[in-house]
Amino acid sequence: MNIVQRVELWGDRHHPKWLDIIRIALGIFLCYKGIQFLNNMSSMIDVMTNKVSFGSFTIVMLSNYVAFAHLLGGALLILGILTRFACLIQIPILLGAIFLINSSGDLLKPFSELYLAILVLLLLIYFLIIGNGPWAFKLSDK
Repeated sequence: MNIVQRVELWGDRHHPKWLDIIRIALGIFLCYKGIQFLNNMSSMIDVMTNKVSFGSFTIVMLSNYVAFAHLLGGALLILGILTRFACLIQIPILLGAIFLINSSGDLLKPFSELYLAILVLLLLIYFLIIGNGPWAFKLSDK
């Protein structure tokens, strides 16, 4: 048994179940944001057009990527399937949200979404490292 398999086995045995509740809640939140982005696609395109100077086709493709990556990644996080992949497709979106969208200086406003974006990014990085946990659907039995 190599070191990667031993670390993974140790992680499976010592992974607290309350972290799975946080992973599922994060997945539900990302699905909610994906649905919210789909419902408000035109306002998201307007915000992206004002912040970055890409062509209109690129802006539309990016906005669709954001919405569907949130839906797919959230569903994968809820189920615990391909958790690291789900986190990996979310991290560029959150980095873009932190550095491009939320950089308008509204940091000290009472309902600033920058803190929420940073929290979600930190959780995604955490689950990228530790994986899914015991309450996850298994794709195959090895």
